[in-house]
Amino acid sequence: MKVLILGSGGREHALAWAVARSKRVTEVVCAPGNGGIAQSARCVPVNFKNVDAMVKLAEAEQPALTIVGPELPLSLGIVDALQERGLRAFGPTRAAAMLETSKGFAKRFLQRHNIPTAKYAICSTAAELERAIDAFHPPIVVKADGLAAGKGVVICTSRQTALEAAHGLFSGELLGEAERQVVIEEFLEGDELSFLCLSDGRHVVPLLPAQDHKRVGEGDTGPNTGGMGVYTTDELLAPAMREWIMRHIAEPTVHGMAEEDTPFRGVLYIGLMMTARGPQVLEFNARFGDPETQALLVRLESDPVDALEACIDGRLGEAELRWSPGASACVVASSAGYPGAYKTGLPISGLGAAAHVPGVQVFHAGSAQVGPQLLTSGGRVLGVTAAAGSLEEALARAYQALAEIQFEGIYYRRDIGYRALRGKP
Repeated sequence: MKVLILGSGGREHALAWAVARSKRVTEVVCAPGNGGIAQSARCVPVNFKNVDAMVKLAEAEQPALTIVGPELPLSLGIVDALQERGLRAFGPTRAAAMLETSKGFAKRFLQRHNIPTAKYAICSTAAELERAIDAFHPPIVVKADGLAAGKGVVICTSRQTALEAAHGLFSGELLGEAERQVVIEEFLEGDELSFLCLSDGRHVVPLLPAQDHKRVGEGDTGPNTGGMGVYTTDELLAPAMREWIMRHIAEPTVHGMAEEDTPFRGVLYIGLMMTARGPQVLEFNARFGDPETQALLVRLESDPVDALEACIDGRLGEAELRWSPGASACVVASSAGYPGAYKTGLPISGLGAAAHVPGVQVFHAGSAQVGPQLLTSGGRVLGVTAAAGSLEEALARAYQALAEIQFEGIYYRRDIGYRALRGKP
């Protein structure tokens, strides 16, 4: 069977790598892909901001399965459009994707279904904002309602800075486009956890829990990014807590969407804060995370295509996911200056030597093939990923591979997994 993957980042490279390993798959096509994906899959150009262009591509390719990677095509209704034409697509409909595409929708949904989350207010005008903000004590979290590519959350240390951030979202000064709604939330303390599940609209099957590192600097300092690294371990979440999250958060979310005639089929990414009062939902994503996907898929032993098709067909209750024991880690190599301004078009070397480190897969997030040379083309350039029997070994392998890779200004955090390693000799 032929599989089409929409997207161009590290998540899509990991998906292409995992799907290509399926005995059922004869060809993987990625649109638009990147320089790394092009080494093992056929890449074709497409504008994934344009539903018509993506539909035309799918109709021309006639894949047996289309996997939608990024949030933007989901928000535009690409799954709806493909389904209307009889094409099988993995991902939620536009209406179901509102769990991610509207923070206001998600917060109201959580409240309706008594799912634990931070206290909040949704404001549509500056006057509402002025009144609502007095109910919150600093630090105050200010969020854009819509998609913001990881840049729509501001943690403010005073009432005044929260007002300034919210006004910046309303005016368009912060994100370049004015927000119609702004969400204000209480600040939650604790460790963040990424809890991803597959859903067919009725059944929910958890993937491995993971812990992401959002801030650019070591020790979780500096500005937020799309993710500088992630790890998974068998000990990251106790079985009893995993069961609690399934029963009180994941399953009520899927069942609640079904009750509201908006069944959620695809990947439900639950961003949690593990607080003193229990797990609280920070956000939902309606697709595979990045870089979580890289760390998860290197430990998946069962066929991913079987599981994705079970979601589409409503057969997830029959599906089996098998994982290798131990741990995995993904360390992101970024361009100097990211998440701010950075250079592109810089030659990348050492990938061959890195690939020979046992247990390592190098996934490309921002690279382009220009003639015989791979060049940087984004802020997050590579996700160097390794699986092993322990987190220490997985990290050692990833950093050994990173030592082989070079491009001008390469930057990566050297403390990925430090929370799990605290207290260990």
